[in-house]
This record gives sequence, C-alpha cells and structure tokens, in this order.
Amino acid sequence: QVQLVESGGGLVQAGGSLRLSCAASGRAFSNYVMGWFRHAPGKERDFVAALNWSGRSTYYADSVKGRFTISRDNAKSTVYLQMNSLKADDTAVYYCAARYDDGSNYFTWTLPRKYDYWGQGTQVTVSS
Repeated sequence: QVQLVESGGGLVQAGGSLRLSCAASGRAFSNYVMGWFRHAPGKERDFVAALNWSGRSTYYADSVKGRFTISRDNAKSTVYLQMNSLKADDTAVYYCAARYDDGSNYFTWTLPRKYDYWGQGTQVTVSS
C-alpha cells in the first residue's frame, strides 16, 4: 500500500504561481511513476503531468506544457507540481497518483485507471 497526501492548494490570482506537494508513505516510493491529475466540476478527471521513478523522464498535458513542472525527491518520498502563469481554466481539485514503474510508455501514464493509489486531492482556485 502507498498512502498519498497532497498539500499546497489555495486561491491565487491569474498569472500567479502555486507549488503542490504530494507526500508518500508505505512501499518504496522510488519504484513508482507519479502523476498529477485534476478534476474540474462537470469535466472528466484530466491528466496533468507525470514522471518516472528517477524523475529523468517527464510528460505533460499540452494545456500545461511550459507552465507547470513536475519533480520528485525520492529521499523525501515527495512529488511536486510547480504551477506558474496560472489561468482560470486551471481551477480544479488536483490529485496525485502512483503506479508501479514497469517501464510503460507515456500514453499509459495519462490514464487514471492505470494508477493504483490516489491522494485525497487539494483544491486550486484561480481567480480571473
């Protein structure tokens, strides 16, 4: 089992920045692909970003590319999402998720059903 706890959400003006954190406990954190997803009212849960066990391989949704950066610190069992140039459309509940890193491709990383563990979510609200 892996337990995930997100933090860092809040209210920010458009153009501002936030950094989300996701602290993991349980099984070896460095074995897992870590992903960030978001869920806005009336929409599907959307992929945001993910990275492999080492952090050297990352993948982003087109909507956040160039604005968001995903990173991890395996020594602290924590994954981060740095969000810059925030827009009103970024408003959502943000979730981190974990799946065992079996070397699967980027497409797999974008699928919520491929993740085994989820956090409880943290609200991000961007005012325009």
